[in-house]
Amino acid sequence: MFRFFENLVDPYVSYEETDEPPRRLLPFLMDYAKPFRRVFVATAGFTTLVAMIEIALIWYVGRLVDLLNNGTPAEVWAAHGTEFILAALAVLLIRPLLGGIDVALLHNTILPNFGTLIRWRSHRHVLRQPVGWFENDFAGRIANRIMQTPPAAGDAVFQTFDAVAFAFTTLIGSLAILSNADIRLALPMLVWIGLYFALLRWTVKRVGPASTAASDARSAITGRVVDSYTNIHSVKMFAHHDREVAYAGEAIETARKTFQTEMRLITKMDVALTNLNGFLIVSVTGLALWLWYHGQATIGLVAAATALVLRLNNMTYWIMWATSNLVQALGVVREGMETIAQPIALTDSADAKPLDYQAGRIEIQALSHHYGRGSGGLARVDLTVEPGEKIGLVGRSGSGKTTLVKLMLRFYDAEGGRILIDGQDIAGVTQDSLRQMIGMVQQDSSLLHRSVRENILYGRPDATEAEMVEAAKRAEAHDFIMDLTDPEGRKGYDAQVGERGVKLSGGQRQRVALARVILKDAPILVLDEATSALDSEVEAAIQETLYGVMEGKTVIAIAHRLSTIARMDRIVVLDDGMIAEEGDHAGLLAMGGLYARFWDRQSGGFIGTDDGQEAAE
Repeated sequence: MFRFFENLVDPYVSYEETDEPPRRLLPFLMDYAKPFRRVFVATAGFTTLVAMIEIALIWYVGRLVDLLNNGTPAEVWAAHGTEFILAALAVLLIRPLLGGIDVALLHNTILPNFGTLIRWRSHRHVLRQPVGWFENDFAGRIANRIMQTPPAAGDAVFQTFDAVAFAFTTLIGSLAILSNADIRLALPMLVWIGLYFALLRWTVKRVGPASTAASDARSAITGRVVDSYTNIHSVKMFAHHDREVAYAGEAIETARKTFQTEMRLITKMDVALTNLNGFLIVSVTGLALWLWYHGQATIGLVAAATALVLRLNNMTYWIMWATSNLVQALGVVREGMETIAQPIALTDSADAKPLDYQAGRIEIQALSHHYGRGSGGLARVDLTVEPGEKIGLVGRSGSGKTTLVKLMLRFYDAEGGRILIDGQDIAGVTQDSLRQMIGMVQQDSSLLHRSVRENILYGRPDATEAEMVEAAKRAEAHDFIMDLTDPEGRKGYDAQVGERGVKLSGGQRQRVALARVILKDAPILVLDEATSALDSEVEAAIQETLYGVMEGKTVIAIAHRLSTIARMDRIVVLDDGMIAEEGDHAGLLAMGGLYARFWDRQSGGFIGTDDGQEAAE
C-alpha cells in the first residue's frame, strides 16, 4: 500500500529546464507543482470528504439523541436498528478508509516527493550558475536555502490541505447544520467567524514577522558561534575566550528579546481566542437551550449544537497555529527564491555547438574585462598561442593573469573582445565542451569531501584503476596516498580527504589535484601556481613530470616563482591589465625591463608583489 502512494509521483520526472524561473511566489510554486496537479485535486477531495464526515457525525449525535427519546428501547431498536448498524459500519469502515487515503496522500505522496522534487531541481538549477555567481555569495547560505526551501514548501502544501481546506469545510458544514435546524442559531456563529478571522489576520500579520525576527536572531547566534569554532586556533592563540563569549552573548541576548516579543503576541492571541470561543459556546448553546425551552428545538439539536461548538473551540487553536505556520513557511520559500529562482547568469547561446578541437591554437583579441568596475582586470589584450606552444604568464598581483585564465574557461563573459580556439569564438560553443578540452591546476587546490580515488577519478570517471594509480605516481602522490588512514579506518585510495581536502597538507592536496589533471589528459593545460604549495625537493620532481605532461599540449602557466617558467617557449609579462613585455627568458633578462627586475628582486624564486589581491583580478 505504501509503495502505491509513494510512487504516485516521480520527483525525478524529466522536465524542461529554464534559464529564468518564475520570480513570484505563486507561479514559482505552481511551476514545481505541475507533476502533482492530479494528486492535489484528489487530496482536496478526500480532505473535504473527511471534514464532511466529521460534521455528519456531530449531526448524527443530535439525531441519535432525538431517536432515543421516541419510545422504549425495544421500540427504538425495532424502528431504527438497521440504521444504527449502517451508521456503525460507516464509522468502522468508510471513515477510516477515506481518512487513511487522505493521510496517505499527504504523508506518503506529497510530503516526501514534493520537497524532493524542489530540492533536486533547485540543486540542478544552482549548479548551472557560473563561477562568478558563487563568488558573490556564501556557499553556506546557498546550501541552507536549498535545504530549507523544499520542506517549507511541503509544509505550506500540507497546511493548506490539512488545516485550511479542512477548516473551511468544517465551518461551512457547521453553518449548514445550524441554519438547517434554525437560522437563528447561525447568527452568533456568523458573528464569531467575523471576529475569529479578524483575530487570525491580526495574529498572522504580527506573529509572522516576529517569528522571522526570532529565526534571524537564532541564525545570528549560529553564525557567531560557528565563527568562533572555525577560527578556534586564533581564539586560543590570542587568548580571547572572554571576548568570544561576550561576542556570542550579544546575539544570545538579542535572540531572547525577539523570542519574548513573539511569546507576548502568542499570549495575547491565546487569551483573545479563549474569550472569543467562550462567546461562541455560550451564545450557540444558550440559544439552543432557549429554543428548546420554548419548544422550538429538540434535545438532539441542543446536543448537536453543543458538540459542534465544542469541536470548533478545539479546532480554532490548531487552525490559528496552522495558519501562522503556513505564512512562515511561505516566507521561507520566498526567501529561498532569492537564491534558487535567480536567472542563469551565463548561458550557452541558442545555436551553441560543441567545440571542434583541432590543434589548440588560442587567439585572444582586444580582450577587456573589469568586473563591471571600469578598472582593474584586463584592458584590450591581444595574444596568440600557437598549437603546442608553452606560454608563461607573470606579473604583479592584480595585473590580470587569473582574469585571463577565467575568461578562457568562460567562467565570465568578457566585457570586450573575444577568445578563439582553433578559430571558434568560445562564446559560441557549449561551456561543457570547452572545459572538457582544458585541464587546470589552481594555486588553491581544494578537493571534494570524498575519497582520494573519487577525487583523482574526477578528472576522467571512466579511467581504469591502473590509469588512476599511474597518474598518482606521475604526480608524486602514490607513496603518501598509500600511507593515508582516515578516522573510519579507510586506507590508501579509499581514505576520505575531508572538506576541501583539509586532512591533507597543502602539498599533498596539490599533488592529488595534479594527478586529477594528468588523468584528464586535456589537450590544453592551464597551470595557476601549480607547484606553489610544494617543497623544493618534491617540486623538482613534479617539474620534470609537468614538462612531460606538457608535451604535445598548448600550455599557459601562471607563476610568481619565475624558475618554474624559465623553460617556457615564451613568457608574457602583464602589467595593469596589459601586455608589457613578451619573449623567452634570456631575451627578457637582456631587455632589462619588468621581467628582469622581477628576476633580480625575487627571493626564493618569487616576484616581489605589490599591493592588490590576485582574487580581485
